[in-house]
Amino acid sequence: MSDPEFIRIVTRDSPMALAQVRRVRTALAELLPGTRTEVVPVKTTGDRWMGSLSEVDGKGAFTKEVDAALLAGAADLAVHCVKDVPADRPLPAGTTFAAYLERDDIRDALIDPAGRTLAQLPPGTRIGTSSVRRVAQLAASYPHLECVPMRGNANRRMEKMAAGEADALLLAVAGLERIDRTDVISEVLPVETVMPPIGAGILVLQCREGDTELIDAVSGLGHPATYREATAERMLLHVLQGHCNSPIAGYARTEGNGELSLRASVFTPDGKTVLNAHEWAGRLDPATLGTSVAVALLRQGARELIDEIPH
Repeated sequence: MSDPEFIRIVTRDSPMALAQVRRVRTALAELLPGTRTEVVPVKTTGDRWMGSLSEVDGKGAFTKEVDAALLAGAADLAVHCVKDVPADRPLPAGTTFAAYLERDDIRDALIDPAGRTLAQLPPGTRIGTSSVRRVAQLAASYPHLECVPMRGNANRRMEKMAAGEADALLLAVAGLERIDRTDVISEVLPVETVMPPIGAGILVLQCREGDTELIDAVSGLGHPATYREATAERMLLHVLQGHCNSPIAGYARTEGNGELSLRASVFTPDGKTVLNAHEWAGRLDPATLGTSVAVALLRQGARELIDEIPH
């Protein structure tokens, strides 16, 4: 079976997404020498819309146009952040994930121009974020801080902060690494302080199901431990039927001995109620681990918390 000689890669046209595609193109050049790649950038609803994502199909807002280009044959391969791919519905018919790339840093970072840590921020400090996950966790642990809605790519948010719309920001470490802006980080927050979103730090390659030659060719970029972690996390989200306004956080971790664990939480938006679950896989496969942790949260009342939130 010969390797594809020319691969068109579709992606969001944001600076972050284009930086992610550069990483994929570099990896493909090493894996498949002689293969040419071309980037097909598309603007998504999520990138155009600066209001609440729940008003524009939630998380599907960042993937719909990319999926459409793939299905229409305008591109051969799509690059997604796993955290942006809805898990409460199946992948678009006719598409499949071909490879999960090795996971990047899953933590959030505080961007404070004065270089302070989260614990040093005075009461009333305005934190720019539109993430319900971050808002709920800050409300639970740092109720004296104020969250102000802020959307847009990382550079745009930093511009808004500089213009006085917020005093500080919370952004993903992995995203700042991808656009080479780790210089702005004043504190990297441990997962015990702010738990990451499902699928944090993972890029996934999506193909049409029928393109078996391409799927076989790019599967060499897949990282087995990341695949297992993503599978457990996405099954958790699927069973919980979480949507874009659900304050759900969690992460799977592969220990040195290969053992997989999954920790997850469901919050009320005000952070006053927090449900927690943490299990080890043992003999369970990753999907069953995800289901088991989700069931543990449902037994504590997660369904009611999620359904009470409009979306």
